[in-house]
Order: sequence, then structure tokens, then C-alpha cells
Amino acid sequence: MAGTNLTREEARERSANISTMAYTVALDLTGSETTFKAITDIHFEATPGSSTFVDLIAHSVQRIFLNGHELNPAIYNNSRIPLKDLRGTNVLHVKSTQYYSNTGEGLHRYTDPSDGEIYLYSQFEVADARRVFPNFEQPDLKAEFTFSVTAPDRWQVFSNSPTPEPEYVKDGIARWDFTPTERISTYLAAIVAGPYEGVEGEPYRSIDGREIPLGIYARKSLAPYLDADEIFEVTRQGFEYYEHNYAHPYPFRKYDQVFCPEYNAGAMENAGLVTIVESYVFRTKPTGAIIDRRVITILHELAHMWFGDLVTMEWWDDLWLNESFAEFMSHLAAVNNTRWREAWTTFLTSEKVGALHDDQLPTTHPVAADIRDIEDVLVNFDQITYGKGASALKQLVAYVGLEEFLAGVRAYIAKHKWSNATLRDLLVELEQSSGKDLCEWTKVWLQEAGVTTLRTEIDTDNNGKVTSFAVAQTPDAHASLRPHRMKIAGYSLHAGQLTQTSSQWVDISGARTQLDLFVGEQRPDFILLNSEDWAYAKLRFDKESLHAGLTHINAFTNHLDRTVFVFSVYDMLRDGDIDAHTYADFALNVLRDETDGTVLRYVLGSLHTALRYADPATSADFKVYLGDALFDIASHVKGGSDAQLQILTNAIRLSHTNAHIDTIRGWLEGINVPEGFTVDQEVRWNITVALASSGHYTQEDIDAEFARDSSSYGQIFAAQATGALPSPQAKEATWQEILNPTSNTRQRNLALGFMRSTPESMVIIAEKYFDEAARMWDNNSVEIASNMLNYAYPAQLAGRTDLNVDLLQLGKTWLETTVAAPACRRLVLEQIDGTQRALRNQAVDREARAQHI
Repeated sequence: MAGTNLTREEARERSANISTMAYTVALDLTGSETTFKAITDIHFEATPGSSTFVDLIAHSVQRIFLNGHELNPAIYNNSRIPLKDLRGTNVLHVKSTQYYSNTGEGLHRYTDPSDGEIYLYSQFEVADARRVFPNFEQPDLKAEFTFSVTAPDRWQVFSNSPTPEPEYVKDGIARWDFTPTERISTYLAAIVAGPYEGVEGEPYRSIDGREIPLGIYARKSLAPYLDADEIFEVTRQGFEYYEHNYAHPYPFRKYDQVFCPEYNAGAMENAGLVTIVESYVFRTKPTGAIIDRRVITILHELAHMWFGDLVTMEWWDDLWLNESFAEFMSHLAAVNNTRWREAWTTFLTSEKVGALHDDQLPTTHPVAADIRDIEDVLVNFDQITYGKGASALKQLVAYVGLEEFLAGVRAYIAKHKWSNATLRDLLVELEQSSGKDLCEWTKVWLQEAGVTTLRTEIDTDNNGKVTSFAVAQTPDAHASLRPHRMKIAGYSLHAGQLTQTSSQWVDISGARTQLDLFVGEQRPDFILLNSEDWAYAKLRFDKESLHAGLTHINAFTNHLDRTVFVFSVYDMLRDGDIDAHTYADFALNVLRDETDGTVLRYVLGSLHTALRYADPATSADFKVYLGDALFDIASHVKGGSDAQLQILTNAIRLSHTNAHIDTIRGWLEGINVPEGFTVDQEVRWNITVALASSGHYTQEDIDAEFARDSSSYGQIFAAQATGALPSPQAKEATWQEILNPTSNTRQRNLALGFMRSTPESMVIIAEKYFDEAARMWDNNSVEIASNMLNYAYPAQLAGRTDLNVDLLQLGKTWLETTVAAPACRRLVLEQIDGTQRALRNQAVDREARAQHI
């Protein structure tokens, strides 16, 4: 397959014939607002007489020389430069004009609305370095990169190597000549440029005695909000933990972290130059959830410096290993070497729950996915790649032991540093360190999709003593029965507390595992499978334990185990094992006593899911009930607490009655603001979006708020508010902009505004979505197409037969008739599956309401 979608077979053929040595890349960033100049020399070796190609996505190519012989620039076609009759040692010289990006891919260009300053940053993963300079765009062709960047002399310019002193060129223009990088893959090279400001911290002293410079930077208008001390503290703690446990010094010469605008991901592990989404710069009071997430993100990217950058996957089949390992290690480091000792609760809530969700989609795939080409990679950045893979590694640690696991990792890094490796290379070292054969474990955990369900089976005598205890395992349509090593805990209810009275490691395998646990003893009041959350499975409870957990959720003395139960009940909601109204009462009860910021965020989010799963005939009253309940709960939590902030933020989102609207509008004027609650600019924007969605604000009101806060954050929230406006004219205008976006961030937030819209206002979008889905994929970058497909889907129309739209049937018809690309079909199918799940659960809720009546 020619063009941008490089296949695995093409990559293997290319790496069999060539090896790269060095790139010299000169970028001139001083010209047009839409393009820049690149001059690139590639030094590589090849099988004499062989042919290959170089990847490039360019505005135009002016000159091409191969080994001193000029080639016709017209040979550049379909994003490739073909090369023939290669020598043993070769030099390719290309002069090209490249496009700046406004999609967060390649070299992104952003104008700060608050001061008009220009900021650039690169994002090359998966295969977007070719948007900036020609290269062999695959991870196993590592090389040294020497960058030279010409830019305005008042800018700062960063790359993977330490930043040199700029040389004055002329008329306010300077050139930064960087030294060669270490040997890295193309996707890990990076350039950041603009009037960034920041802080240089005290260097970190590596275990080999080197002093590693540390820097933290953001746009000039955001720099005052950088809480550098905390970021540096977490970074240093990560360095300490990783160097000790990897037994290898930090592999690069400096470590900069730059917070970037309009960033698509959380962060990117560019060697020595990590780029991070700038929402982690806290301009207003942050929630506990985003503080937790920033810590994990910092540690995640730092973990990659060894596992991913120093040792790199051979092909994108092992992307999951790259990301899952960093995800696992970041939480392990947080628990063991920072004050975030409860990070495994964060992991369960923000990663594992999402993985279980994705693993039940019709598009689920093995952790070790079959990555045939670049398009496969781009749609596999999901929670299976991150959350399930990391859960599998956590289960592997339970199976082989933490010290044995780390010993294997140390051997793997020592053997493969500065080169590429595969999953098998890691498993060889883990088998050696643990003495265990991991072939069968790898097959069922990494090479098969899906999830199994574990449930307790318990018998007691007339005196309440346990006579038989077993764990049953049921696989879904994708999974095999798997081995699980986990803890099972018994809890006793006494003096108003559920206290753990026993805990034991057990090994589960097959369809039913008979255990001696609890046999001959008085039955515990509550029995929890997967205590401390080492296993990856869905959990179901015996009748008595379920009743005790639901009734006494705020009596748990073990917070992680309480969280395991909470999100198992949420999974029951998603599976239709509990109705939406019953679940909502349970979740509201959880909120009355919850203090963990990440748990608060996701339990509050689950209420919006419950609203979608409620019988549509009850949804209006149900929304009022939930809003009233949140306002009430917030009035009883500590003023100024994270719980108050998060609960009131969600109460604002649910506000649509006259009473609710009057309350939140009053807060904008300082009227009856709850004690301890600060109506800062972010709260103002949240109220603005709610008022726009409910029809109480117009575009003029949104514009007035943006005039008050014409910042990058204001851009984001204003787009959400505009997307939420309910009038047909506003919806059509927003829809057209989503289809023809001016930037990745504005498009995404307009679409997120659609998600805040009333069902009635989304009727006109239902058919349009399916009409445009395939075209959007074919005619746009993956990021732009995915924004539309994932966020502009009118999910709130599920079950709304009163609006004369059958969303599910529209989806089924599209699936039957479309000729869309497989990746596009996958994304739409996931949305349709969500509609099917909502319809099923609405029926469950309807039946439960009928029984109550």
C-alpha cells in the first residue's frame, strides 16, 4: 500500500536493506505563516544496488541529491521519494517546503489570543516527523539527529539536545545549532520554539555522577501559573525511583518539560524534551483528579526515557508494551517514592475501568494487537493499549513477584539499550529472572481479547458457618478462561464499620476453583474478590455481600477495596445488572463520604451515564432529582474542599430548571455563593456552558464572556458553549465548522459542546453524522476525523422515539451500506454499540420502575 499508510511488510523490507546513521536537519521558521523551509541530509547504509524510499509529507520539494547526483524533484509523489541503485554508504540531500500544522500533528503553530505571540511545537508519534523533514519513518531505523533552527532571536528554541547559545544572523533573526542527539527513533525527535518562559531547576545528579539540567516551560501568558516546585519535586522523585530500579543512569543529557497549547494527547516522551498538554498548568483552582493525573503523566513520560526511548519497540505491534509499561511504572513510582501513596486507586479508577469498558466493545482487540500498518496504530491508542496492558503487567507482577519482574527489566535494558527490542525479548529476561514459563500466560493474557467475570459461590450451614467456598469464572465471547493470582478478603460489620478481618492470596484457574478459604468459619459479612486490585476481571458478588456493600458503602475502612466495589457496581449498571435509578442512589451515597479526587471525578461522571441509561420517559424528572441531590450533598461537604468543587461543577452541568438556573446565574453576580466556593474564571465558564446548553444564553453572551477572558482557556470553553447552543441555526453553523475546522482544539471543543446539548437540538444532526462519516475520514488527518466521529455523535438520541428518530437503525443502515475505511468503520461501530447498550439498559430501568409502581 503506497503513500502515507506505511505497512509492516514495507517497513520490514526497508530495514532489511538499509540502516540509518545520522540526520542533519536545518529548519527556517522565519518566513510564511503557513509554511517553513527544511534542508535535510540523511546518512545511511544500504545493500549495494538495492532500492528503497524516504517518507515525506511536504508542500513542495525543490531539490534532491543522492550521493551528489541531482534527481528530478518530480519523483516526489504520494508522500514518498523513491531511491534506486543505492551504494553501501549513501547521503541523501533534500530541500523542501513544509506546512505548519493546525491539527497538533507535525509542527503545530499556535497564536496566543491574549497577546498575539506565536508558539510552535512538534508532535511526531506515530509517523509525523515526515511532516517536518524527510526520513525513514519507522521505529527500528534509529539515528543521531543534528538540528539547526533559524527563528526570531527573542524566541527560545528547544530540541532533544541541550539548548545552545543562539548565533545572531540579521534583523532580529538568530540560529540555534544543536549538537547531535543520542541514537533515537524518528518519532522521538522534537522541536519546540517560541517566546516560552519558565524555570530552570537545580540539576539532578545521576547515579553515574552527571548533573542533568532540568527545565519547565510554558507560554509567556501562562508562565506565572507554573507551580514549578511541585513539578520538579515529582520529577526528581521519578528519577530516583527509575535509576534505582532500572540500574541504569538517565540516558540523555538534559530533561525539559514544556507545556504546549492545542495539544492532542496528555504528553509525549520525546527524548530529553517532554511536551505536555497545557491544561496541566493550573490557572484556576484545580480538582484533585487533575492534580493526580498530572503526577502520573509526569512519571509516565519519565519512565519512557528508559523503556521506549533508550530501548525502543521494533514495530508498532509493541506500542502497548511501551505505554503499558510506563503506565504501570508511573503508578508504582508514585506509590513508592512520592506522597501519592494511593496511586493504585487512581489507576483503578482512571485507567482500569476504562479498559474494561473498551474490552467489551465489538472492536476489542488483544493487548498485543496485530498492527498491520500505520492506520492500525492510530486507532489503537485506547484503554486496552494503556489500561488493560498495565493491568496485565500488574497481574504478571503478582504472578512472578515484583523483584523478579524488575530484575528481568534490568536485564532487558542492559541487553538492548540504544537499540530495538520485542515483547519476546522482554519475556526471555522475565522467564530467566522468575524461573517461570510465560508462554501460556502470554497467550491468554496478551494475545486474546476480552474479559472474564469472577463471582463467589458460597454455602453455609444453619449456624452461618461456611461449608463450601468457590470462585466461578465465565469468559466473554473473546476471552479464554485465564489464571488469576489475587487476594480475597473477608470483612466484618461492627460498630458501624466494615473492617477487613482476613485476606489471603489465591490462584484462580478454570471455570470453577474450589477453595478452603472461610470454610468452617462464620461467614464474613462481606466477601471481596480481588482485594487490593491485582487482578483484571469483572467482579460479581454473592447476594449477602452485594447487600452489605450497597447498604454500608460508607462504612469501609479500606479505601482501595471500597473503590474496587464501587466500580464493580458501576460495571453492573453498564451490563444491565442494576437499573439506573438504583445505581444513582448508590453513587450519590458514595459521594457523601468520598474524598479521593479521582474517585469523585469518575463517580460523578457515572451519574451522567446513569442518566443516559434511564428510561427516557423518566429522564427529565431524573435529571432534576440528580441536580437537586448534588446541590444538597455539596451543602454538607467542607467548604473550599475538592469535593465541593467537583460536586458543584457537576450540579452546574445538570442545571436546567428555573430554580437551578437562577441559582447558578446568581453566582455570577456573587449572590448566595456557597461558603468556601470560589467563582473563578473556570467556574464562570462552566456556568456559561450550562446556560448556553439550556437556552438561557446566546452567542452574544458567550462572546461577552470571552471578551472577559480572551485566553487559550477562554477559547476552549467558548467553543464548548457555542457547540451547546440549542437553536437549529446555531447547530447547523457549528456542524459546518466541525466539518471544516480551523484548529484541532476548537473543533474538538465544539463537538464536546454537542455532547452537552439537549436531545431535541440534536435531531437535525442524526442523519448528517452518518452522511459525513466516511468523507471526514478520507479527507482529513486522523485527529480531525476522530474528533468528529467520537465527539459529534448524537448519543443523547438513544431511545428518544418521541423525537421521531431511530438512532440505532440509522447506524445499522450505515454499517450495511458504507464503503468507509476499516478504521473509520471501527470508530463509528463503537458509537453504535454505545447506543445498543443504552437501549438495553433503558429497558432494564423501565422494567424496574414498573415493578416499583
